[in-house]
Amino acid sequence: MAERRLTTRELNRALLARQGLLERRATPLPRMLERMGGLQAQYAPSMYVGLWSRVGGLTRADVTDAIEKRSIIQATLMRITIHLVSRRDYWPMALAVRDARRKLWLRTRQEPIGEAEMEDAARTVEARLRESPEVHRKEMEELVGKPRSQGVGLWLDLVRLPPLGTWERRRADLYGLAEDWVGPPGDATAAGGVELLVRRYLTAFGPAARTDLANWAGLPMSDVAPALDRVKLRSFRGPDDEELIDLPRAPLPDPDTPAPVRFLPHFDATLLAHARRTQILPEEYRPRIFHTKAPQSFATFLVDGRVAGTWKHAGGRIEIDAFRELDANAKRELAAESERLAEFHA
Repeated sequence: MAERRLTTRELNRALLARQGLLERRATPLPRMLERMGGLQAQYAPSMYVGLWSRVGGLTRADVTDAIEKRSIIQATLMRITIHLVSRRDYWPMALAVRDARRKLWLRTRQEPIGEAEMEDAARTVEARLRESPEVHRKEMEELVGKPRSQGVGLWLDLVRLPPLGTWERRRADLYGLAEDWVGPPGDATAAGGVELLVRRYLTAFGPAARTDLANWAGLPMSDVAPALDRVKLRSFRGPDDEELIDLPRAPLPDPDTPAPVRFLPHFDATLLAHARRTQILPEEYRPRIFHTKAPQSFATFLVDGRVAGTWKHAGGRIEIDAFRELDANAKRELAAESERLAEFHA
């Protein structure tokens, strides 16, 4: 039987549905994060806005409480990037990407640092954390030097602790041992973690190319391929005839499904290269969102499932910079959603 060919619009609606951007969900935060494949968290308010756009009735306190109660965990994971994930996903993901993250970090350093040096730095920081369960980044720099402190969390499983890394105190510079904060890894393994990453990515971003999955996870294809062989998959063809893989029975909404206005924060994963095929970020706008003079990217808003401009909170209101002329219905919907987001900020 010939493989079904998916249009760009079908891929767009699939991404929106899976990310909770077609309809807000009444879903516990850990489960929402699992469906999303985790949430990038370089800038703490982005976590809150990203979840607010996807979870019905969410307040800022809901997110902070979940972090403090340890049901959701903030840590450096895929692609050596800070992510917010569910507690049960933390250890499988951490073990899955551990070796690849270490190799990448060592390979991309400007000054040469060896693995033995990093192992020694990890032992030093671990000994300090056995004395007291929290350490600030500045103290780690004093203990092992700034270059080693920047990568020590790749040799020692660390998580970022509240009250830092929250809306109220945004710089996530307080660390603790993952075994203390999350609990021991139990029966989690690296191989099982890679398989979980496959399932989480396809749940959140499928149908997708195998290379997109590997790029999102920050893993070489040689690490991903065995896990793909163990997972039951279905196959499609994309608009350019590329093979796309997906989980059985994962949602593929009608391409004519209406898509509401939604606000996305800085670094939202739906805009990154691994989701490029969906055109949620039109290619003509990509240089306006990601460029070297603004490494933090920009907060964006969606109209009909595609980025139509940027936004910022200033003076108690949401300021909009539209990239094109919007029709009257889109303007009304955007104004109403802007009021709700301003209330969330307040």
